[in-house]
Amino acid sequence: MLKSISFLLIMPFALFGENLSQLIELSKNNKMIDSSKITIESTKDSYESVKNSYMPKFNLGAGYSNNNYETSGYPRNSAKVEGSVDYTLYDGGKKDNIYDSYEASIKKEGESLEDLKNQIAIQVTNYYYNYLSYVAQKEVKLQEIEQLEAQYVRLKKFLDAGTVTEDEVQKIISNIQTAKVALHEIDLNIETINHNLEYVIGKTVSIEKGSKIDEYDSTQNKLRADIKAIEFQLESLKADAKATKSGNLPNVAFNNTYSHNELEYDDSSYSTKDYNRNMASLNLTWNVFDFDSTNKAYESAYKKYLSLKSQFEYEKNKANVDLKLALRAYEIAKQKIESAKAGLDAANGAYKTIKAKYEAGLIDNVSYLEALTDKYSAQSVLKVAYNDLELKKANIIYYSGEKLEEYVKWEI
Repeated sequence: MLKSISFLLIMPFALFGENLSQLIELSKNNKMIDSSKITIESTKDSYESVKNSYMPKFNLGAGYSNNNYETSGYPRNSAKVEGSVDYTLYDGGKKDNIYDSYEASIKKEGESLEDLKNQIAIQVTNYYYNYLSYVAQKEVKLQEIEQLEAQYVRLKKFLDAGTVTEDEVQKIISNIQTAKVALHEIDLNIETINHNLEYVIGKTVSIEKGSKIDEYDSTQNKLRADIKAIEFQLESLKADAKATKSGNLPNVAFNNTYSHNELEYDDSSYSTKDYNRNMASLNLTWNVFDFDSTNKAYESAYKKYLSLKSQFEYEKNKANVDLKLALRAYEIAKQKIESAKAGLDAANGAYKTIKAKYEAGLIDNVSYLEALTDKYSAQSVLKVAYNDLELKKANIIYYSGEKLEEYVKWEI
């Protein structure tokens, strides 16, 4: 019976499941990731639009006029076709600062996308190992129920023979019911994880055990993607402030206009000669006084930069603390495994002794049931501890600023 149960539990993993690497890859189809990618493309399009707006502008125009009163300066009919080019030669550095701002914003959004991928990857990893822990608990709980039901059959025979009391049988029945309720709770937790994974990944999946997380040398940690995103946002805000300040500097623009003019007079004494004209000009404008409006706008923009800079330093320090705590949690997780191993050895030894005494009629079933529960509880604790260790390794990688998916391996 036990072998059949174990086979049924393992079969879904072997035939239909996805390992952790596959689940992380599937999670890249998350709608939030799609949204982030679209945002990046939108910013790139805006940047291209701004760059194009600084290119030379070419304009064409045409006109026709008719006068009811003709003079030498106003022919009866006249027509004009003209073309012009306009180009800003200097704008106080505003153009370059705007370019810098956009480029930093695109980098910032790229890092935000990587951070989102890492967040989803660590979320999927938590679901994966919690799922395996619940499955391990379920397997142990099924074994416990099987043992309890076997004891129930045994005691029922003794009750019919009058060698045990009804209380002892009821105690077994109570423990069976308690174990089955716990089993239902485990099933609910497994179902919840499945639904959460479906929500994150966008499709129904099953889980295959066997994925492990590689050890990571935490001395090589770098800035996390979310911290780098703030760093690039700082660059963008600083460039925005400089662009605002350029409003106090002169602007130099170039214009060249070429026109072809045709004149038609009713009075032949007036000249009807057509003519062409080309006019080139350089124009300088300088905002020498605006009641301090530009300076105030610059101060406001620069204070936004200073505010985010303080946040950046805070987040960097917090990231270092997060990594230290993750490393500490990993060391504790290793100690928990050793403790769980010792606990399982003790529980197995105690169960073996108490079972022999119980079957010999030296102790009541209360002590036996407690020993049985302790044995299976210790088995479950050890399996959960192993899965928890993998989660702690994953947290170290995440807080070190690395891509978690690169450290997931598959072991059969």
